[in-house]
Amino acid sequence: MAGMIVTTVFLPLIGAVMAGVLAFFAAADKATQGRLDRWSQWLTCGPMIGSALLALFIFRDVVAQDNVGTVELFTWIDSGALEVSWALKLDTLSAVMVLTVSVVSALIHVYSIGYMRHDPSIPRFMSYLNLFTFFMLMLVTADNLVQLYFGWEGVGLCSYLLIGFWYDRPSANAAAIKAFVVNRVGDFGFALGIFATFLLFQSVHLETIFAEVQGKADATFNVFGGEFHALTVICLLLFVGAMGKSAQLGLHTWLPDAMEGPTPVSALIHAATMVTAGIFMVARMSPLFEYSETALAAVTVVGASTAIVTATIACVQNDIKRVIAYSTCSQLGYMLFACGVSAYSAGIFHLMTHAYFKALLFLGAGSVIHAMSDEQDMRKMGGLRKMIPVTYAVMWAGSLALAGIWPFAGFYSKDIILEAAYAARSGVGGYAFWMGVAAAFLTAFYTWRLLLMTFHGAPRADETVLAHVHESPKMMLLPLLLLAVGAIFAGYVGFESFVGGEAAAFWENSILVLPVHKALENAHLVPGWVKVLPMAVGVAGIGAAYAMYMVLPGLPGVLAERFQILYRFLLNKWYFDDVYDFLFVRPAFYLGRNFWKTGDGTLIDGVGPDGLAAATLGLARRAGRLQSGYLYHYAFAMLTGVAVLITWYLFHRAG
Repeated sequence: MAGMIVTTVFLPLIGAVMAGVLAFFAAADKATQGRLDRWSQWLTCGPMIGSALLALFIFRDVVAQDNVGTVELFTWIDSGALEVSWALKLDTLSAVMVLTVSVVSALIHVYSIGYMRHDPSIPRFMSYLNLFTFFMLMLVTADNLVQLYFGWEGVGLCSYLLIGFWYDRPSANAAAIKAFVVNRVGDFGFALGIFATFLLFQSVHLETIFAEVQGKADATFNVFGGEFHALTVICLLLFVGAMGKSAQLGLHTWLPDAMEGPTPVSALIHAATMVTAGIFMVARMSPLFEYSETALAAVTVVGASTAIVTATIACVQNDIKRVIAYSTCSQLGYMLFACGVSAYSAGIFHLMTHAYFKALLFLGAGSVIHAMSDEQDMRKMGGLRKMIPVTYAVMWAGSLALAGIWPFAGFYSKDIILEAAYAARSGVGGYAFWMGVAAAFLTAFYTWRLLLMTFHGAPRADETVLAHVHESPKMMLLPLLLLAVGAIFAGYVGFESFVGGEAAAFWENSILVLPVHKALENAHLVPGWVKVLPMAVGVAGIGAAYAMYMVLPGLPGVLAERFQILYRFLLNKWYFDDVYDFLFVRPAFYLGRNFWKTGDGTLIDGVGPDGLAAATLGLARRAGRLQSGYLYHYAFAMLTGVAVLITWYLFHRAG
């Protein structure tokens, strides 16, 4: 088992290094680029498929044989009380994450062979994908907070590289910088949370922290003259990190802009894996969160608010990838408020099913974009269902799963979250339940809006574009079909183990829920209307979309004109970007320019290098004026100098 988990984690790193070397040679020798492109694809897809197959065996052994533990590789840091080993933690939670990450990543790698086949930088792209997967696997198998932070920052780095992969596009560069800067805010909070954890427990080792947490339940920190509950401070700081990485309200603005990257990047990083790191971290740190009602309430409120706010924005977006991106923010909100009501396993269950159907939707959108010659505006689509029938079929599967329609995966995982929120019997739980129900209606609406605008009605594209519409190659369709299988069956297959009668034996000690928190336990006992309501509003959302975009296609335009203020408010994404631009971006640029022009240019350079250079140049010019070139001028200067020296000598002797 130790060898299997080590191989699973490090195979993608080996592939990344080999593809990186090929990228160097491909840049140096264009004549061999085609051959090197193919080699890089196989050298990265091969290790990923190997990791996915090994992850299946690891998951089976962990679940069936209770084969859990830690594989220590070597000592990383040993400085005083801080001892950190490079080790891989294996339990049910990490096994689920390793399986999800590696399987979805392998399928996206294969899809990328077809999608990126005309790109001039294929080895670099494949190397980045493999490197990202390595960091993500390192994150989910970390047995200490420092190693987890290493993986956390690693996936952030790869996200920056992949969002800005097409660096010749200013919009891609701006999106990469925005993602990097916004995540720095969250990561700063996460780092402070790790420091605070070490301050309280004198360790960053997870098992050590979890063993001592009950004894530290009433501990306090004295900060700035105030006394604060230590575990609440730690959990809130850790949650700030989760808000950034999982694009929660306030720190969510980077995710929709990240759609500037290639579509496989959107599917891998911004739907299925990296953005779920925050959910995983909260579930992993459940032994701490369970002792802070304040932190759990904050997680619930932020998650529920994100679910509804981003769902409203998705309803009016016209870029096919941005609709799915805002949908991702909304679904991440569901996962977080599940954790907030202590239904961590329900959040992870939705994380797993969501990885399949949201990756399917992103890759399906990529297939549409590929068919439409890189067009992403749904207003310029329509009537594609007969032109790309396989893509249309799998998009139906993903859409039904996202809308939570029985028996697709989202029905099982989303409904149990809403039932747990209702069963929490708390104010924040009730808020999360009703916001989640409202978001379920909007989710079904914008999902079918996307489906109908893209595939139904009369074609709205130019004739030249329509003439080239074609189904994607088999290398792209095969991953779509396999992901569709996950979107259909993952919820049914995993329900009993993740959140049903077998959940306690399945999760064992990988997730802690205190006996006083019975939301998930009572979720199976809620009234019938609570169980029926989510799918009922989902069907209503589908019906509303059908009525507006098929029966009365002129109605959306009339409503947009009638409720123009609301429409513009949603179209401009609740003006989050405008407010941040006013409060942070413009002042930062103003200060930067003034420091540059006044501080650096006038003061430092003006007095320093530029000032000395100017003074030297001025003296040189003045001295140059003495060089007239006339002999009698030089003779006069020499005689004057001799007279001055003789005069000084005589006065010196007389004194």
